[in-house]
Amino acid sequence: MVFDLFSRQKQQREEFGDRLPPGQKLVEGWPVLSYGATPRIKLEDWRLRIGGLVEAPVELTWDEFKALPQTKITGDIHCVTHWSKFDNEWEGVTWQDLLKETGIKIKPEARHIMQHSYGGYTTNVPIRDMEQPGVIFAHMHNGKPLEPDHGGPMRPVVPHLYFWKSAKWLRGIEFMTDEKPGFWEMYGYHIYGDPWKEERFS
Repeated sequence: MVFDLFSRQKQQREEFGDRLPPGQKLVEGWPVLSYGATPRIKLEDWRLRIGGLVEAPVELTWDEFKALPQTKITGDIHCVTHWSKFDNEWEGVTWQDLLKETGIKIKPEARHIMQHSYGGYTTNVPIRDMEQPGVIFAHMHNGKPLEPDHGGPMRPVVPHLYFWKSAKWLRGIEFMTDEKPGFWEMYGYHIYGDPWKEERFS
């Protein structure tokens, strides 16, 4: 089985070139991987809190989030557990629109964010990576509402990093000066997580 897996990965790398990062295999479905129970958040109770190193914190209800400009983006995702899924269509709010429409003013010393999830999960991302093309706060996937098992009602998608950097069930964004490890980073996952460099573990 191991030989078959590596042979399949090699064949797919030859077929898809640099689109498929090293050590990854393309899947048709969408594996469900989570630590702990899946939160079930009622939309009327959902909140997104943006704080930390900002001039004034902001809290959005679901209706307020959905009223922000909506964008559709298509892209690939890559999980640290060696699977990749191509051509995902996401619908949601871009990083740029989230900041602009909420009027968030980030303090000059902020360099990183911590994503906070319902259920307690956290993961860190440099602000410069949130500003990259393709980053979106998604509530739809392939034309359907994002299912709870996959992070619904909303999750950020940071497609150029391993997918654990796109926290399921997002409830908060904390702006920070220094880089701090999130949940999996504290357990040995790489602090950054570049799929093309296979930054799986520290």
